[in-house]
Amino acid sequence: MSLSVPHTARAGAAKSAASNAGAGTAPAASSAPDAPGRAPALTLDDVTLGYGRHPAVHHVSATFAAGSLTAIVGPNGAGKSTLLKAVAGELAPMTGTIRTATGRGATAYMPQLAEIDRTFPVSVREVVAMGLWKRIGAFRRLGPSGARMVDEAIARVGLTGLEKRPIGTLSGGQMQRTLFARLALQDAALILLDEPFTGVDRRTVDDLLGVIAGWHREGRTILAVLHDFDEVRRHFPDAFLLARDLVAHGPTATVLTPANLERARAVGEAVDDGAPLCRRAAA
Repeated sequence: MSLSVPHTARAGAAKSAASNAGAGTAPAASSAPDAPGRAPALTLDDVTLGYGRHPAVHHVSATFAAGSLTAIVGPNGAGKSTLLKAVAGELAPMTGTIRTATGRGATAYMPQLAEIDRTFPVSVREVVAMGLWKRIGAFRRLGPSGARMVDEAIARVGLTGLEKRPIGTLSGGQMQRTLFARLALQDAALILLDEPFTGVDRRTVDDLLGVIAGWHREGRTILAVLHDFDEVRRHFPDAFLLARDLVAHGPTATVLTPANLERARAVGEAVDDGAPLCRRAAA
């Protein structure tokens, strides 16, 4: 389960839009205690993120329990991908801090498929083997043990027989399976997935949901940016509803309510991309 701190909607135009939608200011987000004696896997403390000093994520505070499985949802432009980039260490916060329980070295991040350069002349096997780089180094031979691990990871995602295929010839689903196999070999405690099912076929989605469920059973903490609310309700116990501000965070059934979804839409529509950096103090 997940824990989040109380949250209020953005002042000014966003508050007015939420009020017009019958929501008023946003209520406290759903919360639940972490497991006794276990530190949160991820803590966001008054985090503001953005580009060119314009915030894309706005004063967000929340914690994610170790072993939780959370869908990051919200309207387009809500800051979902930006948040994952920051947790992965690819974007520094404008304000606030991001803390992971095991450090960034134990975090595995899979960006959107569209961000992967598939013109690079490497094979499926070579991409999957990159998941072992932190353990064996980038230029050392795999050895029998490493080669066996790569073979097993490829088999688990259903790509046996395609090991030598150049990644530029793969379908979207095959490429995503390749990236999941690489991710599995990183053996990370915190896994970040940015739109892992976009542009892939239904069978691949179902197979990769099975892989994610296996990671969850192993006690890994998983955050995935998703758009299909029905899929989220079926497979993700927790949800994090973001519209630049945090709208709600907690058990999926309590987050994906009509009122919260309308509030997210209203706040998103009220965003002023030309506004200066907010200097609101932490709540």
